[in-house]
Amino acid sequence: MTPAPTLTTARLILRGPQKRDLAAFTAWVTGSARMEAVGGPDTEGHAWRGFIAGIGHWHWHGYGFFTVTERKTGVATGRVGIINHIEWPQPEMAWHMFDGFEGKSYAFEAACAVREWAGRTLGLQPLVSLISPNNTRSLALATRLGATEESRDVVDGESVIVFRHLAYNDSRAIAQAAEAIA
Repeated sequence: MTPAPTLTTARLILRGPQKRDLAAFTAWVTGSARMEAVGGPDTEGHAWRGFIAGIGHWHWHGYGFFTVTERKTGVATGRVGIINHIEWPQPEMAWHMFDGFEGKSYAFEAACAVREWAGRTLGLQPLVSLISPNNTRSLALATRLGATEESRDVVDGESVIVFRHLAYNDSRAIAQAAEAIA
């Protein structure tokens, strides 16, 4: 469905979205309380459109959200990747973990892999993350990844904190720490 490569970490496989991922994505969009941090729970129709737009994003930009799956089970646990919507100031590294998969360091492990891939393969560095000031989990993850607050802005009508990530070649120690978690 996409030109996405497959990235592998100690515990995860990151791959392009597949039709079978739509159900988990829809459940997250329509039912997760954590959707409040990205605009609130939404409809099944908007979930479908967002999922299809994610596939198109890969074709348009050559990058997008990877579906994050557990190596042992193959279960989709969330999405981590690089997005660049029309209103965005530059490509953003973003993450969304599905219900039941937070607190396992999956987002950290996947983000380290994506940051290295984006820097090494695409030359996209150092990346930013645009995070709602109320999204405490994402703020903590950005800090754990070594990102620092660069500014505050309004993007697509939402107040955000702009975090600047380390360049991928400056963050190998962080990526190695992710491997040690397994």
